[in-house]
Amino acid sequence: MENMRFAEEAVREFLVFRGFTTTLQAFETELSTDIGKGFHVDRILELIFGVYIPKFQAERLLGLLTFFKQRLSTLTETVLLATLSKLEVSLLRYYLVYASQAGRKDKVMEFFGLAGNDLLQRDHRDWSPWFSIPYLKNPSLDPQFRVYFSKEWNEALRLSVRNFFSEVFNGTRIPALLKISSEKNIVNHLRKDIKQLNLKLSQLQALLEEKEGQLQRLRSGSSAASTWDLGTGQAHSSALSSGVHDENHSLSTSYKASCIPATPNLGETMLQQESAVSGRTTNALLIAIPDTANESCSVAKMEDGKTGYAHPMMHDDTCKDGGGEIQSEEEFPEVKVDFQETFLGHTSPISRCRFSASGNNIASASVDGTVRIWTYESSASTSRNATIYCGAEIMSLDWECKSDRLLLVGTADGGIKAWNVDAKRVVCDLNTSEAFPSVLDLKCSPVEPIFVSASASRRHGPNYIDTLGYASLTVWNMKTWRAMAALPLGEDPPAITSVCFNHNGKILAASATDGMIHMFDMSAGLQITGWPAHDSAISSILFGPDETSIFSLGSDGKIFEWSLQNQGHVLWSTSCHRFSGPKTLQNCRHEMALDANGRRLLVTSGSVRAPIYQVNLLCGNAYFHILYFVALILG
Repeated sequence: MENMRFAEEAVREFLVFRGFTTTLQAFETELSTDIGKGFHVDRILELIFGVYIPKFQAERLLGLLTFFKQRLSTLTETVLLATLSKLEVSLLRYYLVYASQAGRKDKVMEFFGLAGNDLLQRDHRDWSPWFSIPYLKNPSLDPQFRVYFSKEWNEALRLSVRNFFSEVFNGTRIPALLKISSEKNIVNHLRKDIKQLNLKLSQLQALLEEKEGQLQRLRSGSSAASTWDLGTGQAHSSALSSGVHDENHSLSTSYKASCIPATPNLGETMLQQESAVSGRTTNALLIAIPDTANESCSVAKMEDGKTGYAHPMMHDDTCKDGGGEIQSEEEFPEVKVDFQETFLGHTSPISRCRFSASGNNIASASVDGTVRIWTYESSASTSRNATIYCGAEIMSLDWECKSDRLLLVGTADGGIKAWNVDAKRVVCDLNTSEAFPSVLDLKCSPVEPIFVSASASRRHGPNYIDTLGYASLTVWNMKTWRAMAALPLGEDPPAITSVCFNHNGKILAASATDGMIHMFDMSAGLQITGWPAHDSAISSILFGPDETSIFSLGSDGKIFEWSLQNQGHVLWSTSCHRFSGPKTLQNCRHEMALDANGRRLLVTSGSVRAPIYQVNLLCGNAYFHILYFVALILG
């Protein structure tokens, strides 16, 4: 009853907002006479068989049936949708029969003028004879139409319509308005649980910091006592003086190497956490949303259990001891995270992650050859959630640009699978040539129904990049699911690691393991330019927000922004080798992504943090943020 009252108030609010006062009065009148407070199938039957058909309102009848088909298609219930299509045919034929019995041949002709072309396109063979009804003297005696004029067929149709709508609007299929209140309550309960868990987490973090401080003090006291004991022992025994001297020297050296400020900065804390996770893998997908409202302020280092705030600038800390100078890690402020959601289910490290075009769905791939599709919005339907078993290592993912319907998956055995998220099945299974089995990247055109696959041959090597051989770039048609063309790369070209379309799909950028960037004209299918961009292999390439520049990420961790108006000119550069250097390329290549406004550049990381760059064009340098929860945790 609470859900019903909430829905009624929502309808009243909408009608008042739109100024539908007449409808509001009729709504109030019907509410006052409503007894069951539930679904009334008789009202729908009365509307169809008592209003639309007897009063020859064909356009409204067609509109009602179209509305029901759209609602069922969003529920992905194929059986009910097929049944409704059959009932629609019978109801439209009953309309023609009723008009013929009433002698209204003009309404029959009006109906065919309204829906005739559509009916012929759907089923030409079954509907063609019905166009002769207006010209038959007595169609009820015609053998082809006699059954439709019988009383038994009429009663069977009414019973079928009643049973169908009773099944559609049973307890498990309720209108969206009735779900809002219950989902709102669920969200409120979840928020309370999150607050309690955050409070408990803060308490545990404070306790952990206290214990770590105690442990650090104990270690410092133990080190000082050992030094004093060794110095005393040296006065008593000259025979051990040499050994004591060496050990004392070792302790002194160790102390110098660990010389740090009294309060550890964030960079040092980061290094400790990086070393702590270097021997493990993580199978959780974390989605972190930074606070964009406080752009000039981000979480800074922790002092005495308190969180401070600092402007996102870079600092260097040094400590001196005995004339020597030790360079500590830079201090990087953290991005404040407003919301974080964790998806569990993968049993192996995650290697790829892609948001769909709308941002409501996420596809993640793990090294065991499985792809999982997640629904990000808590208010959205979870019917698209699925697990795809590919039987080979996943090397690339990409969503269709115009909708969330298709997901492309590229594997290490030359397979390209097209997964329909509504039908929950593979609609096409393609294969590249045997000479190029590794599908390194897939990109769908933002305009045309085509996609490009970057495949490579294999060879032996110590890491991911070194195992890549020669390249092949293929253009595929997404309607026929056939290869259209192969883009020219020259003789024995190095592997193409990343491809990217511009906004209208006319230009394709591709990066290679030899450090080259190639640009292709997709309408002509030819390479138009190219230049050497890196001394090492390029892991990822990405058009800038205004498409006057292009970003490239090297396997050595160097990032360049290249001008497309002045080819070969570097607009901005930096290095993130600590996060995305060669040591982190054991399983997969690193990638880049721009936010929706094109203001921040995120780079994947082999650490527990990932860097986010914001280029200040006025000052000519970059702000450097560190995201505490990485968007994709690599094993």
